[in-house]
Amino acid sequence: MIHRLLAASMALALALPGHAAESGVSPAEIVATAPAAAWVTIAPKDLLVMDLAPDAAGKGRQVVIQLMPAPFARGWVGNIRKLAAAHWWDGMAITRVQDNYVVQWGDPDAEDAAKAKPLPKDLAVMGEGDYVVAGAPPSRGPEKDAYAAATGFYAGWPIAYDKEGQWPVHCYAMVGVGRNLSPDTGTGAELYTVIGHAPRHLDRNIALAGRVISGIEHLSSLPRGTGALGFYEDPAERTMIRQIRMGSDLPQAEQPQLQYLSTESASFTRYADARANRRDAFFIRPAGGADICNIPVPVRVTPQ
Repeated sequence: MIHRLLAASMALALALPGHAAESGVSPAEIVATAPAAAWVTIAPKDLLVMDLAPDAAGKGRQVVIQLMPAPFARGWVGNIRKLAAAHWWDGMAITRVQDNYVVQWGDPDAEDAAKAKPLPKDLAVMGEGDYVVAGAPPSRGPEKDAYAAATGFYAGWPIAYDKEGQWPVHCYAMVGVGRNLSPDTGTGAELYTVIGHAPRHLDRNIALAGRVISGIEHLSSLPRGTGALGFYEDPAERTMIRQIRMGSDLPQAEQPQLQYLSTESASFTRYADARANRRDAFFIRPAGGADICNIPVPVRVTPQ
């Protein structure tokens, strides 16, 4: 992991002020011309597929979530896999939509012991120390960051790190685990995704277990809840969840076929630089840097 982070930090060094960026080339153009070897296929077994009730026009709504890879969030990801295998989320609902913050889903009756749906009995229990992956940190990266000593990428994921270790960060579309007050860390049954400005203050306070890589528009466009914290006050306002399955449990023809641009590739190095130093026709002055959450890792449907 350390070697990958060092490579990513070196790549991001190109985003420093004063670097001679490619003139006239946009991030989208770099992604479009990236060679096939720069793309990494995401295994269906690492994808969580959520089918929502159809919209008002009767059109289906599917959300695809990529789960965090080891060594991050192991216990929570393991629980999520068990919950999906048990079909636990079938018939659950979107319970909260808070503007510029998060969309949350799970059991609407979770706080009522008499009505709450029983969880599988073999779910793991994690401690707060599991929010951070321990180990000697790599060299400090070049990016300024208000919440960590430095930031970088690990196998396609945005992370932050300091002398304590490394942890994933709350960028747009990242998926986290709802919890009660400390020392509770959540099971993975209650999940949320970021739909607003990156709430980085949540880093290392709540477990991140994945990210939405397809269908985020089906969540970000939902009506905002009018109750406290964006919870729906009227059950009729909730969006029902038809089912949530692991991608590998779907019929072959229905399994999502998706790839991400390797954060260790030369194409990603060029892309990260272009995000920090926009010199395509629209821009007047390149920013000379980029927040980690302003370098979203490109994802595409696998070419046939």
